Amino acid sequence: MANIKRIDGKTGVAYKITVTSGRSTDGKQVRHYLTWKPDAGMTDKQMEKAVQKAAFEFEQQIEKGFIADNRQTFAQYAEYVVGLKDRSGAKRRTVELYRELLTRINAAIGHLKLTDIRPQHLNLFYANMAEAGIRTATIKATPKKDIAALMKSKKLTSAEIARSSGMAASTFRPAVHGQTVSKNTADTLAAALGYKTETLFKLTRDTSPLSARTILGYHRVISSILSQAEKEMLIPYNPAHRASPPKQERPETDSFQPDELARILECLELEPVKWRTITHLLIVTGCRRGEIMGLHWDAIDWKLQQLRIDRALLYTPESGIYEDTTKTGETRFIKVPSETIQLLKLYRAYYDGLKVKNGDRWIESEYVFTRDDGGVMNPDNVTQWLANFSKKHGLPPIHPHKFRHTLASLLIYNGTDVLTVSKRLGHAQVSTTTDIYSHAIKEADERAAESIADVVLRRA
Repeated sequence: MANIKRIDGKTGVAYKITVTSGRSTDGKQVRHYLTWKPDAGMTDKQMEKAVQKAAFEFEQQIEKGFIADNRQTFAQYAEYVVGLKDRSGAKRRTVELYRELLTRINAAIGHLKLTDIRPQHLNLFYANMAEAGIRTATIKATPKKDIAALMKSKKLTSAEIARSSGMAASTFRPAVHGQTVSKNTADTLAAALGYKTETLFKLTRDTSPLSARTILGYHRVISSILSQAEKEMLIPYNPAHRASPPKQERPETDSFQPDELARILECLELEPVKWRTITHLLIVTGCRRGEIMGLHWDAIDWKLQQLRIDRALLYTPESGIYEDTTKTGETRFIKVPSETIQLLKLYRAYYDGLKVKNGDRWIESEYVFTRDDGGVMNPDNVTQWLANFSKKHGLPPIHPHKFRHTLASLLIYNGTDVLTVSKRLGHAQVSTTTDIYSHAIKEADERAAESIADVVLRRA
């Protein structure tokens, strides 16, 4: 039976509810406490009825095991969950993302006790992020000068700047192409080039709200943490499941048209065999960039003409270059055309030549694609090379993932069933494929309808 004590203080009436639940290992009685405050304007009779209800619910939660430590804050528990994910083998990128997003989350709800968090707290947080001015501390930097030309005049490559500054080439690459970057990136790049930031960049404050996609990312992190608390019976339900995050419209996938792809393949014939092979594999396999860069020689079955995709080579500023499993943790086998096998054989001959040329300086590894000395290659270099390649040949902007979208769209449009496409792409669920490529599926269905009409209804 709960013990209820009324407290008449200077700020009004409050009730202290105490519930006991057995004894601890040292024989002491375990007590749980809850302070309950009535709403303004309640009569004594209404307060008595409401506090009795609160005490009953509190007692029920303790009996069911929901209350283990009702003083633990969200920030404290979030740190525990991140550590738990790290120890249980969550992907490194996932752990880093959690830590990054928790900075803003904890500023908003980190002080709240787990047991006090309600859907309304989360809805207010989401609404705040959707307001203009939320990024008032964010400063954008837009190049005023040709960064690429400056690098060339100083005989500096992106790789050299990355090494000297400790910043990933992919982080400052947009500035090299005249695009906007963060002030921190601009500061680091300007220092590496020997200039003041204000000389190279125009600085403006970004007061735009966060996008629905970004807010949903915060929501998913909060929901994951609270789901763990629910699983461990620290809270009776997950408030995030009852919150209302913004809905995100999935944009149409960006892919190349057949004539654009043909032009890219034509221009590739003029490029070094290593880059030609990497790009060719991105085009014909639909693999992620990291999966191609993580390819080992023993993963190529020359006779069966297939690749075993079972790892990825990744890069983050925090961890550097590292190997991980595929995104879903699954292994898949991808058949490739005979032209691909022939190109891989041509590249193998080039690779073996590099080994001979380097001699004792050669760094042994199992990776198919390496630096010219055999060392592990940063996967960001692929994105950088494709950007330079497209600019050099006057092609549309090229990003590795665009080849993945292109292959999927072409396969669907040409009648390949979605299950086969999903397996080739390495999606965990077919629904992921249908969600991402719904537009291509719709076009293929319309085309099929016309074919049916031609065969069945329009016969002469």
